[in-house]
Amino acid sequence: MTPTLGEAMNRIGRHFGRKAAMLDEESVWTWREFSERVAVAAGLLQGLGIKPGERIAIHARNSIRFDELKWGAFHAGVVAVPVNWRLAPIEIAHILQDSACELVFVEADFVPIFDTPELAPWSDRLICLAGEATVNIANYNQLFETAKSVEPSNPSPEEDALILYTGGTTGRSKGVRLSHANIISCAAAFTLATRGQPDDTYLHLAPMFHSADLLGTGWMLMGAAHAYVPMFSPAAFLDAVSQYQVTTTIAVPTMLMMTLTDPAIESANTTSLRLMGFGASPMDPAWIKRTAAGFPHTKLFNCYGLTETAPDLTVFDPEEFQLAVANDLPTLASVGKPNCFVDLKVIDSKGDDVAPGETGVLLARGPNITKGYLNLPEETSAALNNGWLRTGDIARIDDEGYVYLIDREKDLIISGGENVYSSEVETALYQHHDIHECAVIGTPDERLGQAVTAVIVVKPDSSLNSNAIIEHCRALIGGYKIPRRIEFVDAMPKNELGKILKNRLRDTYATE
Repeated sequence: MTPTLGEAMNRIGRHFGRKAAMLDEESVWTWREFSERVAVAAGLLQGLGIKPGERIAIHARNSIRFDELKWGAFHAGVVAVPVNWRLAPIEIAHILQDSACELVFVEADFVPIFDTPELAPWSDRLICLAGEATVNIANYNQLFETAKSVEPSNPSPEEDALILYTGGTTGRSKGVRLSHANIISCAAAFTLATRGQPDDTYLHLAPMFHSADLLGTGWMLMGAAHAYVPMFSPAAFLDAVSQYQVTTTIAVPTMLMMTLTDPAIESANTTSLRLMGFGASPMDPAWIKRTAAGFPHTKLFNCYGLTETAPDLTVFDPEEFQLAVANDLPTLASVGKPNCFVDLKVIDSKGDDVAPGETGVLLARGPNITKGYLNLPEETSAALNNGWLRTGDIARIDDEGYVYLIDREKDLIISGGENVYSSEVETALYQHHDIHECAVIGTPDERLGQAVTAVIVVKPDSSLNSNAIIEHCRALIGGYKIPRRIEFVDAMPKNELGKILKNRLRDTYATE
C-alpha cells in the first residue's frame, strides 16, 4: 500500500539520518533533525486542537519553516492549504472560507492584510510563522518550544493531504484536492523520469503555494538536500545556486527569461547546476537555445502538468532534450512523453479517440489525478469521467508518444466559422524581432463571431505598427488567422508563475 506522506517522512528520517536535508544561511539540518522537528510540528497542531482531516492555511513565502509546518500537517493527518500571498484580500477570504481553515499560519510581513474588512473574521485565528509580528498574536517558534513530538497519524493514503487553489484565471479559484497517494505517485514518476539523484541539492524556486513546488517531493523521498529562495528574482536565484551548490531545480519560462536578460548572469557561478526543468507555459525554441547557452553546464528538460495532476503528466527526457536542442529537432516543440504512471489520449468532439498526430482534447488517467474540487460536485463531474481527467488542453500525440500542446480549449478562437489556435498565431508573431511578448485572443465581432486580436508588448527601443505586423504574418499563416485587431500595451497581466492571463485581456477588450 502507498504510505502517507507522514509515514514517508518518518522513514526518511530513519534511512537518511545524518545526511544534509535543509540548508540555509545559518545552519544545516540533517534528515533526522528535520523529521524530528516535523513530528514536533505535528504535536504543535494537535496541541492547538487541530484534529485529523481539519485544515490549516499557510500564508508565507518559501522557507524551511514552510516545509516543516506542511510536513507536520501531513504527519498529523491535517490538511494544509497554502495561500497565494499575492492575491487580493477578497480572494484570500474566499479560499479561507471555502476550505474552512481552522487557523492561518502567516509570515509577519503579511499580518497587516488581515486588518482589512474582508479578512477580519480570521484576525483572531492567526499564528505568526516567521518574523516578528507587530500585533498580539501567537508565535510559532514559541509554541514549538513547548510542543511534544507525536507519532504519525494514520489516514488513508487516499485522503486529502493538500488543497491547492487554482489561479482563478477562469473565474473564482477552485480548491483542488490532492491526496497523499496523488503526491507520492507523481513524485516517484517525475524523479525517475528526470533521473534525480540522492546526492542532489534541490532548489525550491517556484512559489510553495503553487503545485510546481510539489515537483521537488521526489528529492525529499530519496534524501537529497533542499534549499529555498523566499521570493524569485534573478539575483536571488543565481546567488542561491552558488551559495548552496544547487544541482537541480524547476523554473518557469518567465523566470529564465528574466534571468538571462539580467546583468547578474554575466558573473554568476552556475557550474554546480547539472539539471534544470521548466514548465507551466511554452517557451519559444529561440529562448530554449538561449537558456542552453546561458547555462552551459546544465542539462535542460521541459515538462507539462496541472494542479489537478499533482502536478506532472509529461517529461521530456533530459538526454533526448539535449539532442533536440543541439540538432534543432521538431520534437523541441513538444512537452515530452507521459511519465511512467500516466495514460494520455486525445479525443474528438464526439468523445472518440483520434489517430496519432490528429488534434483534439487531451485526457489523462493515473494515480496522481485529483479526486475532484472542494465543494464543487458539478465541476468535478464535468472534469472527471470514468477515471479520465479532461485537461482543458487541445493537443496531439505523435506515433512516438511525444505530446504537442496546441492550445487551451477556452483559448480556441472561432472566426468566420474557422478554428484558429491562438498558439499558432503567437508562434508567428514571436518570429518578429521587435515583439517582446504577445497574446492572441478572440474578441466579439458582429460579422465573424470572434475577431482574432493580438495584444503586443514591443521590445524596448523598438517601434512597430499594425501594418508591419499584418505584413509579417501574411508570409507565415493563413489569411483567416491574421489578427484583425492589434493592441499595443506596456505590460501583460500575469499570474504568480508568469502566465499571461488571457481572461483579463478578453475582459479588457470585450467591449472596447
